[in-house]
Amino acid sequence: MQKRDIMVRQVSRTFALSIEQLPPLLRDAVSVAYLMFRVSDGIEDHETMPPARKVALLDEWAAVLEGRAPAAGLAHRVDDLDAADPEVEVIRETPQVLDWLRALPAPFQAPIVAHVHATTRGMARWQQHGPYVEDELALDDYMHEVAGRVGYLITDLFALYSPAIMDQRDALMPLSRECGLALQTVNVIRGIRKDYERGWVFVPRTFMSQVGLTGETLLEPACEPQALAVVARLADKADRHLAHGLSFITAFPRSEHGLRLALMWPFLFAARTLALSRNNPNVLRSEAKMTRTEIGRIVAESKLLGWSNAWLAHTYARLAQPPPAAE
Repeated sequence: MQKRDIMVRQVSRTFALSIEQLPPLLRDAVSVAYLMFRVSDGIEDHETMPPARKVALLDEWAAVLEGRAPAAGLAHRVDDLDAADPEVEVIRETPQVLDWLRALPAPFQAPIVAHVHATTRGMARWQQHGPYVEDELALDDYMHEVAGRVGYLITDLFALYSPAIMDQRDALMPLSRECGLALQTVNVIRGIRKDYERGWVFVPRTFMSQVGLTGETLLEPACEPQALAVVARLADKADRHLAHGLSFITAFPRSEHGLRLALMWPFLFAARTLALSRNNPNVLRSEAKMTRTEIGRIVAESKLLGWSNAWLAHTYARLAQPPPAAE
């Protein structure tokens, strides 16, 4: 296994699983794009780094992407961070990641750089904004920067690979954003506790105020019923985005089975995680997780039947059903 593929697996086994289903050219392009996004993510999500340093590093990474700064400089800026952290390792390997970028066919390089640059600038803006979101519009803005733009990039890369997808590109773009927002809304729900512990609350203040909560009281044990009502509202929002995500995936040619699987798995995992999160206090206390058995079943069934839009719609509806209360 190549060093690049090992790095992808270290930062996310779930997305590595999807990327490995792609045909070779797309696998190379998406792997490199994913690692470049992880440079941005690794800076923005670092648990102990102060916001001012994050903004400075994100600005420097943007300058690297613009060709105004050397990649080696950014890599050395994180020499003091934990070398065992896979996210830090990706930042330290920025020069190598950019070498992999330059090895891709020229048409694939430009959209990767453009979308990663836009995301990086958006992340820097949000670090300057502060660790809260005012309302749903602000949440959508944040999620667009960190996930909606990823949907745009995936669509651009898939369109470069497939003329049939290129013909649908304009119609797919808004759906790809919705798919990104769906996955990120589920991430917000899953990460409520962890984000809170690192000083961020991505739950809109308007959602909390309507049930008498604030960012400070959201996770107080005595406020759990109200907090679960807020989670339910976020889950409803995620469901709306996921419905568009289903339209996004079913628009892809059934003959492109590998491409569909790469999109399908994060989508179905998100749908099931969302169902497990509804009315589940564990979302507030730690997080709700799928079992490995469930993941394995989804993967196995979709490899056999994922070409079918009817199967996908039925499976999505089944996975989106919350488990019985007795569970």
